[in-house]
Amino acid sequence: MHAVVTSAEETAKATRAGDPRITRVIVVQQNPWWAGRHGIYRSIVTEPERADRAVRAVHTDSTITVYQAYSPHIADPALRAGRFVEPFARGRMTWVKPSFLWMMYRCGWATKTGQERVLAVEITREGFEWALGHAVLSSHDARSDADHDAWARRLRESPVRVQWDPERSLRLDRLPHRSLQLGLSGEAVDRYVDEWIVGLTDVTATAHRIRDLLAAGDDRAAATSLPPERRFPLPPEVARRIGATL
Repeated sequence: MHAVVTSAEETAKATRAGDPRITRVIVVQQNPWWAGRHGIYRSIVTEPERADRAVRAVHTDSTITVYQAYSPHIADPALRAGRFVEPFARGRMTWVKPSFLWMMYRCGWATKTGQERVLAVEITREGFEWALGHAVLSSHDARSDADHDAWARRLRESPVRVQWDPERSLRLDRLPHRSLQLGLSGEAVDRYVDEWIVGLTDVTATAHRIRDLLAAGDDRAAATSLPPERRFPLPPEVARRIGATL
């Protein structure tokens, strides 16, 4: 769950409490440059144990939720079928994102052309872990793979790619820690479509509601409307393979 606070003192108190249910502390502060003049608020997202690279997502013991944005032309048939069907193209790499805010950054709160509908895709934990176990970093990282040629060969052969991009704040500003993007192709796309999907939910209205709350200056209400993401535990061997922080 989120802990929403309004001061540095409350932040320290929430952090010291050590409640395992609190996975994100969202601080809503009055902007000191504008306070008293325009009543504009800014939001800062911090975490007591911030990791450089970690998977943060809505997840249960058996599933994890990822996000994708499509045009109504693709989203509507998928929602009716409960899975991706034509005109969804299996022959192209498809990218899934566990972070809701990174998805909002990518699709502009569901306003960009071809990304007007945001889908929450609940998939099996087993499928997600299979993808991570077969993934290769999209860019070479000597910290996790010293042999560049071997990495390049695996990249050509693997059906799954991992990319770490800067996580985004409530206002979609760049944050210092990284968020996972998972690219699926070939066998991985077939498994995703045919085996892993548990359910599809249209969350476009949620995206628009949060955007409107931010536009109205109500960062607190916007923050409490976010999906309850928390750190997804990774086996050490998987974390090393994808360059995650242990």
